[in-house]
Amino acid sequence: MKAIPTVDGHHHIWRLKDLSWLSGPKVARIFGPYEPICRDYSIDEFRNDAADSNVVKSIYVQTNWPAGQSYDEALWVQSVSDATGWPHANVAYADLAEPDVGQLLRQLKKLPAVRGIRQQLHWHENPQYCFAPRANQMNDADWRRGLSMLAELDLLFELQIFTSQMMDGANLARSYPETTFVLEHAGMLEDTSVTGRQRWRAGMMALAECKNVSVKLSGLGTFDHAYRFETIAPIIMEAVAIFGAERCLYGSNFPIEKLWTDYTTLYRTFRKAIQPLTESQQLSILHDTATRLYKI
Repeated sequence: MKAIPTVDGHHHIWRLKDLSWLSGPKVARIFGPYEPICRDYSIDEFRNDAADSNVVKSIYVQTNWPAGQSYDEALWVQSVSDATGWPHANVAYADLAEPDVGQLLRQLKKLPAVRGIRQQLHWHENPQYCFAPRANQMNDADWRRGLSMLAELDLLFELQIFTSQMMDGANLARSYPETTFVLEHAGMLEDTSVTGRQRWRAGMMALAECKNVSVKLSGLGTFDHAYRFETIAPIIMEAVAIFGAERCLYGSNFPIEKLWTDYTTLYRTFRKAIQPLTESQQLSILHDTATRLYKI
């Protein structure tokens, strides 16, 4: 396998004391039991995990610190980046429906590592999979007012939705053509029945029609609680066929995926899945797309 410089487009580092969602009562979650990662996960541990995978840069994605502490989280990530050189970019959190969100966004923009915002919008009938208060939060006028500020500040938006929300997601992307959207986790395919895949594929095609949408090939073991070639390869190859390699990027989703695999195995399985693609396409997915989107 030829070495290709790789950008990890999606990982998390955290301090346990600041993560109420992780350190609180052990409620059932989308990724199953998570006691093994109920601890600090440092940038040093991440770099050690990724040491054999030719990762040259990385992008941190917010981890839902307690309400009102999103700037504190971004400030802490910046301090880690300043001290170690890693991560190279940060996707911070903001509640875009808040009346004074513009002030927070301007504060975040001043931090050198901040490149975008993630507010998780994924809603599902299964409460273990559900994060947003309702399926159509992205259609609220107040929320869209906040989203409209991102393009002016040159901040992208990470779009985390399920198949049932994809048509609304495509409408959102069409409504804000100057905003860059990155679809999380290849669209979170959780219904792998024939009908489920058909619906996912139709939603992915609708999103791909919006040229301001790219897709992150991350979190692919979430619903299996395993990172298997036979599961992840079809998702990756279909996403690449729909979006084109130049709009796809690799992400490890570590340490969540550390619940069922190690980084080297995940990376090598991912590389095996994209082996049928040309070297240029592989380079786009592993390096160039993330470098362009996150300006690193």
